[in-house]
Amino acid sequence: MNLSYHFAFKLALACMTALSSPSVLSAVEPTTAESPDQPTSQPRLISVKRIWDKAPHNAFTDLLHHKGKWYCVFREGSRHVSPDGSIRVLVSDDGDNWTSLALVTDPTEDLRDAKICVTPNGELMLNGAGMQADQPVRYHSMVWFSKDDGKTWSKGERIGDPGFWLWRATWHEGHCYTMGYDTDRDRQKRTTRFYRSDDGRDYVSWIDEVNIDKGVGEDTILFLPDQSALCLFRHESGSQMAFLGKSTPPYQQWTWTEMNRRIGGPNMLRLPDSRILAAVRLYDGRQRTSLCWVDPDSATLEECLTLPSGGDTSYAGMVWKDDLLWISYYSSHEEKTCIYLAKVAFDG
Repeated sequence: MNLSYHFAFKLALACMTALSSPSVLSAVEPTTAESPDQPTSQPRLISVKRIWDKAPHNAFTDLLHHKGKWYCVFREGSRHVSPDGSIRVLVSDDGDNWTSLALVTDPTEDLRDAKICVTPNGELMLNGAGMQADQPVRYHSMVWFSKDDGKTWSKGERIGDPGFWLWRATWHEGHCYTMGYDTDRDRQKRTTRFYRSDDGRDYVSWIDEVNIDKGVGEDTILFLPDQSALCLFRHESGSQMAFLGKSTPPYQQWTWTEMNRRIGGPNMLRLPDSRILAAVRLYDGRQRTSLCWVDPDSATLEECLTLPSGGDTSYAGMVWKDDLLWISYYSSHEEKTCIYLAKVAFDG
């Protein structure tokens, strides 16, 4: 073997040995590799289906999976605001085929914005509001209970304080929490009250006046594994940008940060990978129902998926099941306001 060839062979062997060294390999690893604690999967629409369109106006939904059955609740009436508003309860065994289970009515109230949940003792619970447009106090928050499968409901009971709309009830550690906003006709005068209940029927004022700008309304509260809480609030005065609130037990002190989006009909859900998604109505350019990432640290909303929607739309229910996000919502992008169910997967 001549010397030049021998030298080249030894040099190549040395390079191969060096490249197999863990220290060298780690130095040339790509810096863009995904970290397991920073998931990057994005939502992808699997399907969307119209599940109800019987009334002239079908809107303001919520969704629940309980004891092997799906429940979707919403308001139906002749118009967006009308004295004949009632709460329709749909049921499904598979989430694809839906039938009407009950219609909750009131002889004097326009029933609005029903939400459904399960109490600690296993009852199904509806909460919403009754509206009487011609009365000095136009709104009263109301609640109904079902001890069976949602087919029969108790007589509606008024809860909270007259004129305060307790919009969404959330159970945590045996207590029911809900923000209630004043429904004064002048949005600039509307204050917010925070309520707590042990049974869903009797509510005490946990904070008489929440330290947030006047004019907020429609909210969702999300309790996190460390027992802290987030609250996403619609805002319809001033800048009209949403607010994000943070609190810790006993949830009698909140800090609020103005966000980067105007929203309506908010809901929030924490994914198994710990990221937080909101379903909201967005207003920039055109009204639509969208999913947005919530960043609690920066108090920002980042749109990541627009659902088929437009016009009079949003007010979503959200359930995580079978590795899918199930979303009920309403929209007027097809003929009239109808109820839809979307299934969303996360790829990546």
